[in-house]
Amino acid sequence: MATYEDLGYRDVFWAGRSYEDACDRIALRALLPPDGTRLIEVGAGFGRLAGEYAAYREVVLLDSSEVHVAAARETLGHDPRFEVTLGDALALPYPDGYFDAAVCVRMLHHFEDPGPVLAELARVVCPGGSLVLEFANKRNLKAIARHLLGCQGWSPFDLGAVAYKPYHFDHAPVSVRRSLRAAGFSVRRTRATSLFRLPGLCRRLPAGLLARLESVLQEPLGSITPGPSVFMLARRAGLPPRTRA
Repeated sequence: MATYEDLGYRDVFWAGRSYEDACDRIALRALLPPDGTRLIEVGAGFGRLAGEYAAYREVVLLDSSEVHVAAARETLGHDPRFEVTLGDALALPYPDGYFDAAVCVRMLHHFEDPGPVLAELARVVCPGGSLVLEFANKRNLKAIARHLLGCQGWSPFDLGAVAYKPYHFDHAPVSVRRSLRAAGFSVRRTRATSLFRLPGLCRRLPAGLLARLESVLQEPLGSITPGPSVFMLARRAGLPPRTRA
């Protein structure tokens, strides 16, 4: 069984982030198609979001961490709908067009260049299938303010990724859109998330209240992406095989 120390991401990081967890779920529920046959979540970790996939008949949870995969299997191994797999986001062990939906939340920030990851997701998603993608937003209001005040050396308006700590990258929304297009996806909807991620605010106001406020703002603010996190719904080019002539 995994130890507490092995699962600090679950037992420490997420234990204190009920607001951000709620924000992710609000966006995912709004963007993910309500049902389907096969879904894959790449970078699924310990299975935090597994409960959001109840309407899918087969669900693959893939992660590169042996500890997180073991924890997810321990929690979800009793449910035959779930396949929990150790794997590489750049070499998914599934055939072309195998899934009708894919989810990638809090994983893209581990890659300086999102292009290869998105190309691999496009390979395993069928024509007409959906991708719900989250990424850490370089062009957020805090970064813009710090840049204008001369408090940071990089510009949030540049297109390249910026490392905010080793092996963790913020991405510009326009760059992610371009990478999605290059991979064969078209962006259909965008939601700005974690809008109230300010330590003082989260300590003073209940997470539930902040999440309710955010639920009505995510979609209207999606076009200007002011928050530190962005969710996009993208569709794979082409018609689903069952609708082809």
